[in-house]
Amino acid sequence: MQSLNTTLLIIGGGPGGYVTAIRAGQLGIPTILVEGQSLGGTCLNIGCIPSKALIHVAEQFHQTQHHNQHSALGISVSAPTLDITKSVEWKDGIVDRLTTGVAALLKKNKVQVINGWAKVIDGKTVDVGDTRIQCEHLVLATGSTSVNLPILPIGGPVISSTEALAPTSVPKRLVVVGGGYIGLELGIAYRKLGAEVSVVEAQDRILPAYDAELTQPVHDALKQLGVKLYLKHSVLGFDGTLQVRDPEGETLNLETDQVLVAVGRKPNTQGWNLEALNLDMNGSAIKIDSRCQTSMRNVYAIGDLSGEPMLAHRAMAQGEMVAELISGKTREFNPTAIAAVCFTDPELVVVGKTPDEAKAAGLDCIVSSFPFAANGRAMTLESKSGFVRVVARRDNHVIVGWQAVGVGVSELSTAFAQSLEMGARLEDIGGTIHAHPTLGEAVQEAALRALGHALHL
Repeated sequence: MQSLNTTLLIIGGGPGGYVTAIRAGQLGIPTILVEGQSLGGTCLNIGCIPSKALIHVAEQFHQTQHHNQHSALGISVSAPTLDITKSVEWKDGIVDRLTTGVAALLKKNKVQVINGWAKVIDGKTVDVGDTRIQCEHLVLATGSTSVNLPILPIGGPVISSTEALAPTSVPKRLVVVGGGYIGLELGIAYRKLGAEVSVVEAQDRILPAYDAELTQPVHDALKQLGVKLYLKHSVLGFDGTLQVRDPEGETLNLETDQVLVAVGRKPNTQGWNLEALNLDMNGSAIKIDSRCQTSMRNVYAIGDLSGEPMLAHRAMAQGEMVAELISGKTREFNPTAIAAVCFTDPELVVVGKTPDEAKAAGLDCIVSSFPFAANGRAMTLESKSGFVRVVARRDNHVIVGWQAVGVGVSELSTAFAQSLEMGARLEDIGGTIHAHPTLGEAVQEAALRALGHALHL
């Protein structure tokens, strides 16, 4: 058996693992990164990036169809056709460029990448095939996997998000099981690509992780697109048709060509002998402290493996911190807020506390919204639905949360997170001159409205 020695060993080359490795390389730490599939992990290969690419294709196709029928803009085109194979090739090209870029960055920073599946022996020893690697510090960054439903095993017409992101054709009918962000992002995309889409959700509303006021514009948009919603319905099984139970306990048979199972993700703790470490767990995730340290000295867990929120940007920030800790710097992971973005149409952003969360934390808050219907830029983008909402303490006006729903609001997440991280007050945002005409003016107007004097409402 070949043996290698290193200071830092990272298992998993997703956003968490590869960022840890790049930062460690910059700091001069001898580093080995082990990845069994493709660099970039779920996010780059079968998650965030390809889904945004498919969403873009769907939106462009949908807009062109819109111009074919009744465009208020005076644009008319003949009926568009879709070559989904070409669309997938374009998406794959983006993925390829990004994963190649990650490989180049790792090489530039002198990180040794080993392609293979890791098997943990102990806290300082990992086997990859017939290579044994000894390390001083071990970072676990194995990510998460889709949750499967035993009654709907993946295969044939039953697909997961992975298959949905690499279609060879667009099904005539698609039923999405799960009304969370993954199910809805893909469901809306497939509807715009021409499929008849239904969504089955066990809870009483879509996107149950977000509050009802925020999700209402998405609910309205789904109706307008002709997406059928089966809320408070549970899945019983599939035998060519999907059997679901309605709220009254009756069984419905939904005719469909494909079933997309999107009921969430779980930490990837299986198949690499994690048990050997006997770490303290937090439910199905590995328990970590404010420095991402596990219950074993010099063993760290970052990203989805360490539980919610399962977000690539959280994993990256944790990885950067862990590399600095190993280099001897003093750091702690305590962001004021981590933005969560849902790329439905319209988009959703939540940063910091919602009104309900502020109330639950015992804070007396001012809550104020400004609608995009009163925003000039939104009108010129043909998108008047949605709003920006601010949550601020009543006593000192310190902002504790921002939420927004509307076209393109994902890009406002930067301003939201910065204002919270810097401890901004309503007066700071209200007193900052925002460029006109932009969607961002709604951010300033929401703050002004909370202070009692919105200008354009």
